[in-house]
Amino acid sequence: MTGRPARIVSGGQTGVDRAALEAGRRTGIPVGGWCPAGGVAEDLAEAPGLLALYPELRATPSADPAQRTEWNVRDSDATLVLVRTQAVSPGTLLTIELAERWGRPHLVADVHDADAVRTWLQGLPGGSVLNVAGPRESQAPGIQAEAEALLATVLAD
Repeated sequence: MTGRPARIVSGGQTGVDRAALEAGRRTGIPVGGWCPAGGVAEDLAEAPGLLALYPELRATPSADPAQRTEWNVRDSDATLVLVRTQAVSPGTLLTIELAERWGRPHLVADVHDADAVRTWLQGLPGGSVLNVAGPRESQAPGIQAEAEALLATVLAD
């Protein structure tokens, strides 16, 4: 792989998920993934929610974000989890657990460690579908902008 996935998926929540979708769009990488029923996110509590902003997403039958998380891991070739050391949320921990359960390659990286992310991405097979996850904005204020900057850097290579 050249460091650029064939497709980026995420659940669309604020924070790292949303940064992944925006970075994919800005770098010309197709985006998609699963979101909770109704397209809900912490800043979009009413349907169609995320689906109005990101029609590439598909809603799961359940409003429980755990289903969205599992389906995005399941339907991807690898998962990148971007965190700050002091901000690892329960949803982020679930993503890591599910990547291990589904036997998917995954990297948990600091949101400022572009070198580690770039090196890991280059080791993935060509044509990979990459799931990107991490804390929501309310759990790690500023992480959406940080994750988008990191992703724009490594995906532009």
